[in-house]
Amino acid sequence: MHRAYQPILPSHNRLLQQKWDETYYNEHRRKVQSARSVVDTSAPQTYVHMHLKMKKLQLEEERLSTIERDNRILLEKMSFVMRTRGRVDNRNDYQNKSLNREKRQRELLRVTRENQSILNRITMREPEYNHMKWEKEWQEAEALMDNIGRYPKNWWKTIEEQRKRKNKRKSGVRSAPTGKSESMEVSDKEKPTTAEPSKAKQKKAKKNVRMSSQSKESSSEDSDSKDSKKKDTD
Repeated sequence: MHRAYQPILPSHNRLLQQKWDETYYNEHRRKVQSARSVVDTSAPQTYVHMHLKMKKLQLEEERLSTIERDNRILLEKMSFVMRTRGRVDNRNDYQNKSLNREKRQRELLRVTRENQSILNRITMREPEYNHMKWEKEWQEAEALMDNIGRYPKNWWKTIEEQRKRKNKRKSGVRSAPTGKSESMEVSDKEKPTTAEPSKAKQKKAKKNVRMSSQSKESSSEDSDSKDSKKKDTD
């Protein structure tokens, strides 16, 4: 029953309805195929004079003919000149002459003399500032600052060097092999020994700094006392 034709509208005979539907569909397809368009969509009519322009071709041929004629004439002239010396003397012995030449030369000489004199004045000028005196004064000022200062010159560099050495020692102790228990015990015993000398060195450095500052102060006081004595004697 499901394979039988199922019409859209109810009908008494399905076979007749199937034939009628097929005829109606074929007639519709034929009409669609044979239908004519209301709008003309065909290509427009082509004209020969729109594609093939004879006047343009004629002008191009005339231009090429004139170019060929001019080239032929030029070639004949060149061949004649190559065969003979020609009828034209193209030598030109004219010398350029200027009415203002002497004046411009005099002006140029004047400018060069002025520039040379300015250069001589600049090079022969002695400097107003004495750099040797500045250097000497700076050295004296540094010496006074060293005498007045509490710590010696470049004292931070010594502290940085001590810190670097301490860090290197610590890194060397940490990078030691830790494979056996005995090595661990030895390294643990050595750690306080390495720390103790570093502290002792720091203390010694501080003592040296204090001693140097005290010695500088005493030397400055001695120099002041000597100067005062000299003034008194004078």
